[in-house]
Amino acid sequence: MSRILIVDDSPTEMFRFKEILAKHGFDVLEANNGADGVTIAQAEQPDLILMDVVMPGVNGFQATRQITRGDKTKHIPVVIVSTKDQDIDRVWGKRQGATDYLTKPIEEMLLIDVIKQNLDTE
Repeated sequence: MSRILIVDDSPTEMFRFKEILAKHGFDVLEANNGADGVTIAQAEQPDLILMDVVMPGVNGFQATRQITRGDKTKHIPVVIVSTKDQDIDRVWGKRQGATDYLTKPIEEMLLIDVIKQNLDTE
């Protein structure tokens, strides 16, 4: 069973992601800010990370860059899931190392499809 780390500071979004992922048989790890997300990614080595962008302190772009460039975590796919939906945000997210970029509110089956695609590339 794949383990997915959700990094999001919104309790509502965290609840929704956990509900969707549990329904589809994924184990879920949680971090409510970018700094904790990086630390948990290093310690727990999840199979994939869902990353919000707008968070206090270390934002999702910064956390994605740290994870995708860190020796212990660069193999972990990071999918950004954000309310920021401008083309420049998508380009910047990919430049930080994100494998995919989805916008909220997210459609359940699209999220699951993207997760499965990213898990299959390992």
